Amino acid sequence: MTQKNRITENLAAVEETTRLTGPARPETEQSDGRTAGKAPEAEGKKPESKGTPYRTMKDLPNTEKPDQKCRELGPEVLTDAELLSVILRTGAEGISAVDMSRRILDSQKGRGLRGVCSATVEDLCLIRGVGTVKALQIKCIAELSRRIAKEGAAEKLTFTNPDAVAAYYMEDLRHEEQEHLVLLMLDTHGHLLGEEWLSKGTVNATMISPREIFLAALTHHAVSVIMMHNHPSGDPTPSREDIELTRRVRLSGELLGITLLDHIVIGDRQAVSLRCEGML
Repeated sequence: MTQKNRITENLAAVEETTRLTGPARPETEQSDGRTAGKAPEAEGKKPESKGTPYRTMKDLPNTEKPDQKCRELGPEVLTDAELLSVILRTGAEGISAVDMSRRILDSQKGRGLRGVCSATVEDLCLIRGVGTVKALQIKCIAELSRRIAKEGAAEKLTFTNPDAVAAYYMEDLRHEEQEHLVLLMLDTHGHLLGEEWLSKGTVNATMISPREIFLAALTHHAVSVIMMHNHPSGDPTPSREDIELTRRVRLSGELLGITLLDHIVIGDRQAVSLRCEGML
């Protein structure tokens, strides 16, 4: 068979195949723009996140928004976390202001607002979403609260009244995480000549001596003094060390002609006067 005959035969075979199967159809586009027969492509889109959605303050219904509740019902109906969230105003990515406030309170291991007030800026910044600005907001609010409470107590302050003295210094001492000894020095009329913070740590007979106390008193020409220290536990019950230190200071004062009027122990919103308890 010549080459020409082979070509003719092949052409005839192709024509016969075309007749039986139909012509090859070009790829067409579907109505959505995809080529027929091909799997749909992602077209550069990232898959949606399957993480748990969170609610921002805007997502909350008005009845649950702390600022709206405060406006309609007053701040006294808000929880501690809601009050704090109104001050902070905003949360952070993935956490609302209320949830952040709860985390701040929970971080204080049961001490609540008292713990928040005594926390340092560095401690607060360790909490997720709390930066330097929010930490400073919290510290400033705590300081404002202390000053407001002290200003109110000052109106009733008289150094012959242990309750008034305790109320005046309560906000200075009740948030402290270490014991502090404060010495109040008075003149012959019971007026305050000055105050000295003499000790930080553990207040007992081995950490503070009558010598330190009366050296400060003599410097101010005081005729009487009041000792005061805090118990970080919040329980103002005097310890044996408190009672022993009080006895030693009283006896030393009698030798110097300086009267120990009282020793007041500050707890959390409560105080004990050793003079009133007959321990002086």
